[in-house]
Amino acid sequence: MVKLNKIYTRTGDNGSTGLVDASRCLKDDLRVEAYGTVDETNATIGIARLYTINAAGILDSMLIRVQNDLFDLGADIATSKDSDKKTVSLRVTEKQVQRLENEIDDMNAHIQPLKSFVLPGGRSASAYLHLARTVARRAERIIVALHNREKINLFTLQYINRLSDFLFVAARFTNGKGQGDVLWVPGAFH
Repeated sequence: MVKLNKIYTRTGDNGSTGLVDASRCLKDDLRVEAYGTVDETNATIGIARLYTINAAGILDSMLIRVQNDLFDLGADIATSKDSDKKTVSLRVTEKQVQRLENEIDDMNAHIQPLKSFVLPGGRSASAYLHLARTVARRAERIIVALHNREKINLFTLQYINRLSDFLFVAARFTNGKGQGDVLWVPGAFH
């Protein structure tokens, strides 16, 4: 378990940071960019939860699980695929990906099919979930770039891909199950 007595360590003052397996890399390394953007996704979901915590209990329970999964995902990315098994404590699993898929299906079963693209907006929770979705997509692009450079756990790619889908459906779910969606009207303002 994590125990932090002191927040600053001064070990990063030279521009490097420690990874889970005790190795060090520069703070502008693609791996650090990837787990940093996953953390940004998590923070954005935290803002969305300000609006879901009382209004949509079941969704809020899903979001807190996602936030915990994102810490697992960050730890997974912050650990080299070739790390000694003794140093690896967390890896994203197929079970986590499957749970997201099931939750997407459960929410989507209550929403009318789309007839147009959805503009981010509507209720506050929906707008913030759309923002979280776009940050998750950026995290996905960075994780793909990392994957193209070195080995990573492929379930991290699957999870972050499903997460943006989950956040899209969750945004529609909080928008009155799609009734409050703001739809794109192509060429409406020419």
